[in-house]
Amino acid sequence: MAKLADAHGLGPCGETLGGSSPLPGTVYIITMISAIQKQDNGTIQLTITIPADIVKKTWEEMVEDGVKNANIPGFRKGKAPKQIAESNIDLEKVREEVLKKLLPKFYSDAIQEHKIKPIISPKIHVDPNLMPTDLKKDWQFTALTCEAPEIKLNDYKQNIQKITSKSKIIVPGKEKHEIKFEEIVKSLLDSVTVTIPEILTDREVERLLAQTLDDIKKLGLTLDQYLSSTNKTPEILRDEYKRKAENDIKLEFALQKIAETEQITVETGEINEAIQKAKDENERKHLENNRYMLSSILRNQKTLDFLKNL
Repeated sequence: MAKLADAHGLGPCGETLGGSSPLPGTVYIITMISAIQKQDNGTIQLTITIPADIVKKTWEEMVEDGVKNANIPGFRKGKAPKQIAESNIDLEKVREEVLKKLLPKFYSDAIQEHKIKPIISPKIHVDPNLMPTDLKKDWQFTALTCEAPEIKLNDYKQNIQKITSKSKIIVPGKEKHEIKFEEIVKSLLDSVTVTIPEILTDREVERLLAQTLDDIKKLGLTLDQYLSSTNKTPEILRDEYKRKAENDIKLEFALQKIAETEQITVETGEINEAIQKAKDENERKHLENNRYMLSSILRNQKTLDFLKNL
């Protein structure tokens, strides 16, 4: 059965984030064939071929490693005759280890070859039928990813100013009109245009659903009980989360674009100040270990303040 899953050990640009690494002395002479397809929804599909000779060499290395660590009844670890040890090796496990070795390298080479800049870790599609264990044919896999979408800000300033101008009109005897951030955000989302890559939306929907399931379990409820209490079906819930995901992602990219255009930045001192305001030591350590994330949050807040003051 074909598998579609987030790649093990691959970062947004294909860098290895952990897991297996080539055996000492291993040298690969890469001859790769890859094709790219950019879909209308913004998703990028890479079809990547791994030459049979490289598959065979890596397979043999994994088998040799398995023989050295084999636990066979009647023999000390790694001391069983090679033929006996090899007959006890799980071929699916070997294939998995070969993939861990080769996928990061070939994916990384493919994105460099096609000069793309992914913003997420790839979703790898592995079809065992395209990865035969007889080692006589090339292996092939596909990777789904995406780049940052192009966003057009259009007349967002003028549209937001129509809202913020209300707070600048002072009428004697009446309270000043307070602008809500929700009004500004809605105006911004209505103003900008962007095609959100489907893979990005799908990933956010899955995250929201997983978070909801965790929250439901903490309440001691089942999914059916939750849906019944909210008069929703799984389809309705997914559609709601899809709209939320699209708006959240659209807002994120819009704020990034505005911050770049208006040169809104966050200084190191501002990050340190936010860390010092943490409510406890655990939160402080979390913020310290995630300074880049904190910087992004502060930059978004400063950008929203900029919009409010238009």
